[in-house]
Amino acid sequence: MSCDCGGAGGCQGGGAPKETSGSGTASGQGTASAQGGASGLSPLEMTMATAGQATMEMAPPTMDHSAFDVFNPPDPGLIADCVHCGFCLPACPTYQLWGNEEDSPRGRIYLMEKGLEEGPMTASMVEHFDACLGCMACVSACPSGVQYDKLIEATRGQVERNGKEHRSRAEVALREAIFQLFPYPDRLKALLAPLKLYQRTGLSNVIRKSKILEKLSPTLATMEAIAPPVTKKVAIPATNPPRSAAGESLPVRARVGMLLGCVQRTFYPQVNAATVRVLNMEGCEVVVPQSQGCCGALSVHAGRSEEGEDFARRIVDTFTSAEVDYLVVNSAGCGSTMKEYADILADDPAYAQRAKELADKVKDVTEILVELGPSAPRHPVAEGGLRVAYHDACHLSHAQGVRNPPRELLGQIPGIELAAIKDADTCCGSAGIYNLVRPETARELGDKKATNIAATNAALVVTGNPGCLLQVTDALRRQGEATLPTAHTIELLDASLTGAGAGELLAR
Repeated sequence: MSCDCGGAGGCQGGGAPKETSGSGTASGQGTASAQGGASGLSPLEMTMATAGQATMEMAPPTMDHSAFDVFNPPDPGLIADCVHCGFCLPACPTYQLWGNEEDSPRGRIYLMEKGLEEGPMTASMVEHFDACLGCMACVSACPSGVQYDKLIEATRGQVERNGKEHRSRAEVALREAIFQLFPYPDRLKALLAPLKLYQRTGLSNVIRKSKILEKLSPTLATMEAIAPPVTKKVAIPATNPPRSAAGESLPVRARVGMLLGCVQRTFYPQVNAATVRVLNMEGCEVVVPQSQGCCGALSVHAGRSEEGEDFARRIVDTFTSAEVDYLVVNSAGCGSTMKEYADILADDPAYAQRAKELADKVKDVTEILVELGPSAPRHPVAEGGLRVAYHDACHLSHAQGVRNPPRELLGQIPGIELAAIKDADTCCGSAGIYNLVRPETARELGDKKATNIAATNAALVVTGNPGCLLQVTDALRRQGEATLPTAHTIELLDASLTGAGAGELLAR
């Protein structure tokens, strides 16, 4: 038996099989076997190697006896790196919660391996892959260097193409609605006016006390609960020359571009404004292209690879023409994806080189500030000092490996005492869209994080990701810690460099 493509991978996998004459072996299989024998490749590797002959305009052909199609399945070589040692188990949030092997990185890797050998994709596979937060704590914990990040992103893409029928219609619709809204800043901005009215009339308090949204939809309840107070719009010019806190011109130490982000620019515009001020005070000329859109992080992390690639291309076009030394990002999830642009667009000859060049320039704002070294004077932010709890965003600490720079910057502020959070490496439950599609699990993780933060007796919580800010702020409120304010790391540094102090942050 063989498909119409003769084993070249050009069919859609849906053509009627046909018998072959002669020896009774399929002509397509015979060709593949001969090629495999000549090259030393296994049939699975040959299928993957010839997959490029198929086109994305067609439905992806499925590999023989596999749950996956030929377009970027989880790499068997990366799967083989896992020696099943179990170091990932205590690092994994879902394994911590449920103690289920298949909800651990090791268990999911086993399911990936099984999926390469057996098809079709099952509802159980989809459930366990979807339950993963993608926090990458396992990547940090693994002594063998297993690249679980690459494996789970490839697998999510397979689920999006081959496993969506195992999700409920409601979840499929919810995911589609999320991706029709959150990667589009203009659409998000359209929500601000009604949200502001909802908050200022006191209706939000009535709705929360009634718990009606929790009964109707946990996702709607989460969206309502994490929505921050609408703040005043902040306009950021396209070009921002370096200036001191007093407004004096400074020599240019670096020319940097800045990503505005989608959620960041909509719900936390003051964070972007603080980022520009701090960079300016440290001698950076900041270029902010006004036409920039989404970086593609949400799409890439959720397996919507083609959509993510399209967003990435636009960012590459935008910032390549800006001619900057660095591309600064103040959102951990965005930064982790943008540093992967070389891999994401590796198969696009028109963008591969430019994507690599841009990815090499991407820095978290804390990274670039530490690399440049302090130039502007630091001032105390509170009389008598300030105890601060720093929350590690997963896509900053695990995905990017950026742990010390934020702490180093905070330590430069006179009078700051950093409080260690128990289980600091454990995800808060935000995880991109996770707290919207898995609100109950996300809430459980958020509550654990809030309990550990409250135990630090800190006066302020800071972190480097807008999703974490939304999640942690809501979790603290549920724990009765509504008076414990949260802020972005760069906001506290801005309060020090400008001499304004942390009064406004502490009053939140």
